[in-house]
Amino acid sequence: MPGPTVGPGGDTSTAPAAPPGTPSVIGRAAAGRATIAVLGGLAALGPLTTDLYLPGLPAIAEDLTAEPAAVQLTLTSSMFGVAAGQLLFGPLSDRFGRRPPLLVGLVVYTVSSVVCVLAPDLAVLVAARFVQGAAGSAGLVIGRAVARDRFQGVAMLRFLASIALISGLAPILAPIIGAQLMRFTSWRGTFGALTALGLLLALAAFGALRETLPPQARDGGGVGAALRTIGRLLRRLPFLGLALTSSLSFGALFGYISGSSTVLQQVYQVSPQAYSLLFGLNSLSIVVVTQLNGRVLAARFTARALMLGGLAVVLAAGVALVLLTGVWDLGLVGFCVPLFVLMGGLGVVLPNAAAQALSLVEPRVAGTASALLGTGNFLCGALVAPLSSLGGRPSAVLLAVVVLACGVLALLAYVTLCRTATATAGAGRRTDGGAGGTANG
Repeated sequence: MPGPTVGPGGDTSTAPAAPPGTPSVIGRAAAGRATIAVLGGLAALGPLTTDLYLPGLPAIAEDLTAEPAAVQLTLTSSMFGVAAGQLLFGPLSDRFGRRPPLLVGLVVYTVSSVVCVLAPDLAVLVAARFVQGAAGSAGLVIGRAVARDRFQGVAMLRFLASIALISGLAPILAPIIGAQLMRFTSWRGTFGALTALGLLLALAAFGALRETLPPQARDGGGVGAALRTIGRLLRRLPFLGLALTSSLSFGALFGYISGSSTVLQQVYQVSPQAYSLLFGLNSLSIVVVTQLNGRVLAARFTARALMLGGLAVVLAAGVALVLLTGVWDLGLVGFCVPLFVLMGGLGVVLPNAAAQALSLVEPRVAGTASALLGTGNFLCGALVAPLSSLGGRPSAVLLAVVVLACGVLALLAYVTLCRTATATAGAGRRTDGGAGGTANG
């Protein structure tokens, strides 16, 4: 298999490039592992921020004398914060480099977590959660931009897969850790744990992450230039198609995440412990397939073949979910098996969509492109989340329809808008058309 090529996007080897003066391959490998560990931790910060405190929601309602439905605003505000924050930190990282905005974001995250600990009422907690989500999004958006700075093609997918391995464990472990924390402390203690995590990641990023976007490669414009870049990217049909495909696929994922808890526990009478086990198995599915995609499949198939295959699996899982819950009603098995398959399909679609989209842009606007991808994902997730509970009662059939609709729209977006994209993930082939190329075919 031919080795990865070097292009304007940076080094495409699987080991991250070493800073000048690094004396040995061992030193470069250690630096690469440190980079992956820190970026994986930054990517995990989002799901940890979302899930760690969830076991304490009833305690928050009681302590702050608030309705449970109102306390849910702490989750919604955090999601909108993540979406908005990426649009801020992405362009900032293109203009000032990757390190300064990332470190500022982590400091703000830590301070806002302290405010959550000390919040005297629900209004302050909701506002602090918005800031916490926005600041925490710096790690999500800048981590993808760093991958574009340093890698292309197969190497980028492998790098993203390594990060996903770490961050993918977060939604599995977060509810378990949060529940254990609630045994020894209050809900304020869970935000204290997030404060400590933010501080630890800030120190680790300061020590382990070097700048990957040199001054001469930065986008020197202001707000107007950032808006023009956003407009230019959205007018680029292959990029727009991949962004929509990613967002709609994420909508299918979040439709499952937001609705499965009530459906499993109230419709199928599953215990909280059994729900945690099923949730963990599905999360394991997407983690394993993501690793398989980055380390095996990406070297053997083009990105288009992988995208079409992954979307076909997502669509098939959605169809099966509708049939097995709404037509034949096979009970718990008919609900859980298609969801397990769905998560595996998303393990192919989501990382390939991000890698292919970032391969279509030059490194100097990779932060803005990454921001558009992430913002679209979280906005779509926030819009889809309440759909599975329309009518006020949990419904397995309604959740299945939401998943299927997102899968159909994602496939349509890809096949209609990405026909001119020739970005590939196979055998080290180039994935862009040059320093500003759009990979036309």
